Amino acid sequence: MENWQELEQKLFMRITKRLPVTLIRGQGARVWDTEGKEYLDFVAGWAVNSLGHCHPEVVKALTEQAKTLIQASNQFYTIPQLQLAKLLVDNSCLDRVFFCNSGAEANEGAIKLARRYGKLHLNGANEIITAYGSFHGRTLITVAATGQDKHQQPYIPLPGGFVHVNYDSIEAIKAATTDKTCAVMLEPIQGEGGVNVPGDNYLKEIRAWCDEKGVLLILDEIQTGIGRVGSLFGYELYGVEPDIMTLAKGLGGGVPIGAFLAKERASVFVPGDHGSTFGGNPLVCAAGVATLKFIIDNDLLSQVKRVGQYFISGLEKLKAKFDFIVEIRGCGLLLALKFADNISDEMVMACLKEGLLANAVKPDILRFMPPLIITEKEVDKALGILEIVFSRRS
Repeated sequence: MENWQELEQKLFMRITKRLPVTLIRGQGARVWDTEGKEYLDFVAGWAVNSLGHCHPEVVKALTEQAKTLIQASNQFYTIPQLQLAKLLVDNSCLDRVFFCNSGAEANEGAIKLARRYGKLHLNGANEIITAYGSFHGRTLITVAATGQDKHQQPYIPLPGGFVHVNYDSIEAIKAATTDKTCAVMLEPIQGEGGVNVPGDNYLKEIRAWCDEKGVLLILDEIQTGIGRVGSLFGYELYGVEPDIMTLAKGLGGGVPIGAFLAKERASVFVPGDHGSTFGGNPLVCAAGVATLKFIIDNDLLSQVKRVGQYFISGLEKLKAKFDFIVEIRGCGLLLALKFADNISDEMVMACLKEGLLANAVKPDILRFMPPLIITEKEVDKALGILEIVFSRRS
């Protein structure tokens, strides 16, 4: 039998630090490796597999579409693309949509759109304020937008046009705003930054400030969108409406798709300003339609709220028992534990051995992003594994 991990070492660029397991099958919230071992998946493809692995509705949509039409350029109309666009617009506060292939592409498009708006309506303003701790993607421009030095240092000099300020500080936003500012770009909850949740009024204050100054508010909902936090979009938690919103990860139920949406006034592109060869192809849009319809039609958001709170309650009990757990972060099914020491990698490996997949988003922060279809029974199993792992360490 082929040694897949040895083959990866030989062939792949040294980009990702993989765990020593080769997955070959998934169903619901579970995956299996080449040895037949079963794991409870609380990573979900980095919050991508919103309906779990191989959900019947997504599989059906992909199968039927693959038999019909897989790819047609955006030179032509295609039905799944328009169906998905209508679902997104009908269920959000935005008016127009563009489809691409990833979260980085979605953010890149949103940045271009904001700069185009600044050129047309703000006397050429082209700077965008973003936050320290943010993560907006791996392309050169989204690395420049990202407020994390470790992602930027290897690629200096970076494209200009970004000003970074402290997250959850309206005063920092105000101080950074100048006549060069065209937009403020933020995650409602910082995912890769460590599941950082802002104060209740933060986004409201920023929305009011953007309105006062006439600049755009871009919300990066790559991770918080499509039900992850218990509302269809994260902005709903805070009672604000963005001018531009970006989506990806959970939108396609496992297939690569991204999107950015805009209010009518911010939708300033004209033909030729932007494009994508594969963006919005019939195959991925069919999966997106199936995913979004299932979430909406089955009121999966209520389940996310209920199970998320159940999970938090269980984590609170673990925190009370183990003094090296110092904080529980997040909401819905985007949750994390902060440790007193840098033990996240150790905890990930220990969980792996016990059959639970988790994510060390920071050296001292363990993140959980289970599928939105996760049940209380499966959460109980995960909590049981965590208790075993934590008990061994204490």
